[in-house]
Amino acid sequence: MENEQPQFRQFSYHGDGTELFKIYIVNWLLTIVTFGLYYPWAKASLLKYNYQHTKFDGSNFTFHGTGKEMFKGFIKIIGVIGVLYGALIAAQLSGNTTLTIVVLLGFYVILLLLVPIALHGSMRYRTSRSSWRGIHFGYRGDRSELTKQFLTDAFLTIITFGIYGAWFINNLRTYIIGNIRFGNITFQYTGNGGDFFWLNFKGRLLSVLTLGIYFFWYSMDLFDYFIENIYAEQNGKPLPIRSTAKGSDFFLLSIVNGLMLSFTLGLAFPWVQARVFRFFMSNIWVQGDFDGNSLVQTEAEYRDASGDDMVDMLDLNLI
Repeated sequence: MENEQPQFRQFSYHGDGTELFKIYIVNWLLTIVTFGLYYPWAKASLLKYNYQHTKFDGSNFTFHGTGKEMFKGFIKIIGVIGVLYGALIAAQLSGNTTLTIVVLLGFYVILLLLVPIALHGSMRYRTSRSSWRGIHFGYRGDRSELTKQFLTDAFLTIITFGIYGAWFINNLRTYIIGNIRFGNITFQYTGNGGDFFWLNFKGRLLSVLTLGIYFFWYSMDLFDYFIENIYAEQNGKPLPIRSTAKGSDFFLLSIVNGLMLSFTLGLAFPWVQARVFRFFMSNIWVQGDFDGNSLVQTEAEYRDASGDDMVDMLDLNLI
């Protein structure tokens, strides 16, 4: 009896730099003339385009979020951030040093508390508004549980002068990815802090010793680590996710992209972005007996984009 060959299905990106350039030009102009208020619609249009041009197993993804949904969240977050900065400025203008220190500490504590809330809200919104073949993703994490874990790990990272950061990042990814659902497909993340710590130690050391040249290989080591520690499961069948990215390919991609940006004074950014998306998507594969026809909708809709907007404001990036 012949052994069955493992099945592999690849992601792919088909976006075009020229089309992206048109989207960026319109978004930039409208964002400027509306004093930034158009930003949620700009973000939605870019996400819709990139989702639509990202495919898996021959079918594209769809982003169902709207500028209106994001605008509501955008206004809420602007209000929260405005109050925080207003309190800080008022304390500084008062001339009271003690008050300024207290308000400053409170400012950073609140910002720290906002991070897990933002991550939770962003995951609920972004997954709910993302679909493939009509089946929506979902996130089932608990905000209180995530906040407790986040603050505990943040505290341990601070008192260990950053050493615990490797465990912090992996614990966060374990919780969030483990709570993602896609129809009858579940996910888990198997990375651990010890391996991640030594991967970073080696990568940073060699990057310094090679005057930055090894950084490209280090970046791909990180990419491979994050991707290959994600496992999906459908109806009891494992679906490991694989990466074929190589440091040498990323090095050449980065050199060409750098030259494109330099010679065009940044105008080539949309083409560079398309090249980067295409590179990463083409190097992600799903192994195993995936059955797209047996997917069933299991997740509820969630339209509050506040967390997604807060993630942007706080410049966070997890997935």
